[in-house]
Amino acid sequence: MIRDDIKAALVSAMKGGDKATTQTLRMVSSTIKNRDIEARTGKAPEDDDLLITEVLHKMIKQRRESVELYRKGRREELAAVEQAEIATIERFMPQQMDDAQAKAAIGAVIEEVGASSMKDMGRVMALVKERHASSIEPARASALVRGLLG
Repeated sequence: MIRDDIKAALVSAMKGGDKATTQTLRMVSSTIKNRDIEARTGKAPEDDDLLITEVLHKMIKQRRESVELYRKGRREELAAVEQAEIATIERFMPQQMDDAQAKAAIGAVIEEVGASSMKDMGRVMALVKERHASSIEPARASALVRGLLG
């Protein structure tokens, strides 16, 4: 499970004295705990790894946006810190599909739903997220669906 891998990596980073990794993994653990608390009030996903993957996707997206803003503001040292955090978080992401595999999976969903235009994007994305959330990043999936439907 991803949760166990993160805990083990945190212990290893603390023992090794890697402060940057320790800080990032503590932040990841905290975010996961917050998501667990939110899930208590709503419907929690049956798959724990799916919940954690959603959290990791969101954290990576936030950091990529920060990197972009830091680079626009010519703050390369801060962008480098965010990039290091992205690299640490990505270590725990499940294997992502390459473009050909993702297009094939999304094409199968489009065919199954019978989607023919952008009006059907919501139904397609719901099924893609349900079936392939851990292996296709949501923003990437959205772009691929737009390309195949548009």
